[in-house]
Amino acid sequence: MPTDIIVTDNLSVGYGSIAVVDHLNLRLAPGTLVALMGSNGSGKSTILKTLVGLIRPVSGLVTVLGHAPGAYPAQVAYVPQHSATSETLPLRARDVVAMGRYARLGLLSRFNRHDRKVVDDAMLTMGVTSFADKPLQSLSGGQCQRVHLAQAIAHEADVWFLDEPTAGLDAEGRDTVTACVDAARERGACVVVSTHDIEDARMADVVLLVAKEVIAQGSPKEVLTDANLRRMYGFTGQH
Repeated sequence: MPTDIIVTDNLSVGYGSIAVVDHLNLRLAPGTLVALMGSNGSGKSTILKTLVGLIRPVSGLVTVLGHAPGAYPAQVAYVPQHSATSETLPLRARDVVAMGRYARLGLLSRFNRHDRKVVDDAMLTMGVTSFADKPLQSLSGGQCQRVHLAQAIAHEADVWFLDEPTAGLDAEGRDTVTACVDAARERGACVVVSTHDIEDARMADVVLLVAKEVIAQGSPKEVLTDANLRRMYGFTGQH
């Protein structure tokens, strides 16, 4: 594994030739937690999709695990803000969690005892065991979010990209997500999370404030200032 899991050099992200956020410069070591903060439409999801490899950079350089984004799907877990799984496939919750193993095994490989245990443990961790055999389409938004987070845990990835993972979760669910992220970091995974919650950002190693540009970047103490937050949200009075 490279010394820096994620590296960007003057990266601009967007769609086609139109940049949404310019001049991203990151060097993220194993175990680092990064919080992307910004309002809706600020570019947080676009940054994540670029790092995952779903969209091409507008300009600049980016590597994940030493290679172009998307080169190692078995080592990267991605939980989007709105998953289309429940709308397009008639799957049970258990099936969705098990999909977290596919990148490592391949679609045609058979699960062994270890794979089944990883899936069972992930469901238990996220509290979805009780409805494991229910169709995903029948679950609430918060339950679906728990299922997709369990899928990320089952992936056992070295890099996690989480787009507002606590949206729709109650306090217990939020605490569970925090514990899972902490466990991933302890084993050396790099975690990049988009969030609206300042308290979530305070727990990160690096905070990136974006509003179609990089407002500030650094430690929570350096970045989460009243002036920076007012600039990010466009407030003129005290935040």
